[in-house]
This record gives sequence, C-alpha cells and structure tokens, in this order.
Amino acid sequence: VYPREAEILKELRDAIANHPQSYSATAPDGGQFIALPLKLLNAKKTIEVGVFTGYSPLLTGLRSRKMARPTLNTRSTSSNHKLCPVLDNLLGKRECNFSSKQENESSFNFAFVNAYGANLKNYHERLLRLVRARGVIMYDNTLWGSTVTLSGPSSVDLTRVFAWKDTIKFNKMMVGNPRVDIPQVPLGDDG
Repeated sequence: VYPREAEILKELRDAIANHPQSYSATAPDGGQFIALPLKLLNAKKTIEVGVFTGYSPLLTGLRSRKMARPTLNTRSTSSNHKLCPVLDNLLGKRECNFSSKQENESSFNFAFVNAYGANLKNYHERLLRLVRARGVIMYDNTLWGSTVTLSGPSSVDLTRVFAWKDTIKFNKMMVGNPRVDIPQVPLGDDG
C-alpha cells in the first residue's frame, strides 16, 4: 500500500504490469524516494535521461512546474513516442526535445538518470554542467541487484557484462569525486 502515490501513477503501474520487462519500471518505493528531493528542493526545472514507462517523468512532472527531458530509452518505443503529449495534457506544455544549449547551463534543480553502462559517465559529465550547484542528480541502475559487489556477472549476455563493468567503473569514479555525495539505496527494480 502506497497511500501517497498519485492515482494516475497507480493507473500507469497497473497498465504496464503485464509488460515482459515490467520489473524494470520505477517501483512505488523508488518513486517516493525520487519525490523527496523534488519536494526539498522545491524543484521547478528538472530533467529526465532515459525513460521506460513514463512513471518517473510523470512523477517528476506532478511534483515540479517545469520539466525538460532529453532522451527516450528505446526499450519501450511503443509507449515512449506518446509520452510527451500525455504529459502535456496532464501538466501543461513541456519541453520534450532537449538540446544542451548554453542557456540551460546551471539551470536545472534536479536530474534523474535511468540509464546504465558506459552512458552513465557521459550523462554525468553533461549533467554537471546543466544542474545548478546544490542541485540533485539521481541515478538508477548503479547497484544491479547487488551484483556490482561480486567478482563477475552471472549473465552470459555480453552487452550486460560490458554494462556491468562500466557500472562498476562509474561507481568507482563517483566515490573518488569529492564534489559528489553518494547515498546508494537499493530500491524497487533491477538495480
């Protein structure tokens, strides 16, 4: 029971429950965790990198006044191409085609990254320029169900093996960065 989950978020979660990769969707407890810094920051301008079902950008949009989202994850293209009009209907016009223009530097309060592997480092470098000082950048998929603590991944899928190695490199890079505070919390989905 998640009494503070908005009804529309419950409906979205129910709608994707039978999707073969529904385990990858933002879980309600993860959504509540994402909502906390949005509230504490009084975030007015946020950015989403990588979208699967639209749960996290919808949550972010419900909590903030202005939202830009740079990329859509191709894992669920059938629903993603409809995401911006849905958000526009519910929350008013949003910027859905993002480019890193100079006027966007240090203009975002909050970023949520739902990506993994080599892309994490690339997104991090770009977001450091876009998110203002004392803003929050939140990453999903950095623990991989605790497998990042193992000596090797159990998967024989080479794409996952490389992504696993890149995730460990990213975690080590973050630990060594004095500009970053790192509370890693295992929530909800696959990592």
